[in-house]
Amino acid sequence: MAAPRLEFRKVTRCFNAKGRGGGVFEPVIAVADVSLAIGDGEVVSLIGPSGCGKSTLLTMAAGLDHPNSGEVFVDGHRVEGPNRQVAFMLQKDLLMPWRTILGNVELGLEIRGEAKQTRRARAEELLVRCHLGKFARHYPHQLSGGMRQRAALARTLAVDPDVILLDEPFSAVDAQTKMVLQADFGRAFAAERKTALFITHDLAEAVALSDRVLVMSQRPGTIIREIIVDIPDRANPFTRRQNPRMTDYVRELMTLLHINEGDCQSP
Repeated sequence: MAAPRLEFRKVTRCFNAKGRGGGVFEPVIAVADVSLAIGDGEVVSLIGPSGCGKSTLLTMAAGLDHPNSGEVFVDGHRVEGPNRQVAFMLQKDLLMPWRTILGNVELGLEIRGEAKQTRRARAEELLVRCHLGKFARHYPHQLSGGMRQRAALARTLAVDPDVILLDEPFSAVDAQTKMVLQADFGRAFAAERKTALFITHDLAEAVALSDRVLVMSQRPGTIIREIIVDIPDRANPFTRRQNPRMTDYVRELMTLLHINEGDCQSP
């Protein structure tokens, strides 16, 4: 049996925070004894209350932070630091304003020393796939927020990572743009067969985009439930949203997170 693409084994991460009145530092346990495994080509969402350690798990998977105990593995190798197999996509697109969109998408391949012709062909192919082929020579300030996020996706896919980590990549755009981006991501992940760990606070988004949804507890964060999304067409979130079972999954997640319908209504 093949090793998981991404695996956490009994991972705990603690931070030091100042005590009351700015006195002695007190340990704060962000995540405790977290174990999870994600297979090749699988998309898994992490949901949970704010401050439960979701982003902490992503930074450890990226090799930007390390657990106090436990281990993180990518393709069976322990994560010791940043590596080429993992790409991280954040809430902000972080495009370089002085480079064209094409230049931004090429950047990772350029850093790796790929030949100009090779990296340009790969970048142009991905921009077409992300519906940005006509904007390759534009600069970031000339594009909308949604278009910049598409460019960020193309930049992420360009380096061909085994694992993609996403920290609320759609949170900064409006609802309509978010649904279009979700469709782009769904198609791209399926076409490229990418493994992804995805953080979101949008429960419908988690169900629409994922093979599984992992629910975390309040801090210290632990995995309290795994929900397998048994709805076809993961590559087409629009189709998934129209499935009658979608509502059942969202209601189950609301129950697990202790969200009442009245909490979502305006006063």
